[in-house]
Amino acid sequence: MEELKKKVDESWKEQVSKEKQEQKEAGKFVPPEPDFKFFITTLTLQASIALGHVPNPVTNKTEEDLTQAKFLIDTLGMLQQKTRNNLNEEETGLLENLLFELRNAYLVKQDAGKAK
Repeated sequence: MEELKKKVDESWKEQVSKEKQEQKEAGKFVPPEPDFKFFITTLTLQASIALGHVPNPVTNKTEEDLTQAKFLIDTLGMLQQKTRNNLNEEETGLLENLLFELRNAYLVKQDAGKAK
């Protein structure tokens, strides 16, 4: 069973690599390699959109959805817990800083909503 899994994994990797090379040669967009920093900054961008700090790239309008922002911030917090001691120093620091900034921004928005 383990041998079959290795064969499938290697075959998949070879196919993906071949497809990426064909896309590059054809001048098509090739997405960046996924990594943890890219993943958490993508979630952070989504949270920033939900907090109304960044316009929604689809509508080009500033929108505020604190429920969505809280969900994304909590998701990043869960990732922090689940990946503890498994990240390098740069990834750990980035995640801590992003969470600090997002949580503060969320609290400011939440307090402003209560003051209305």
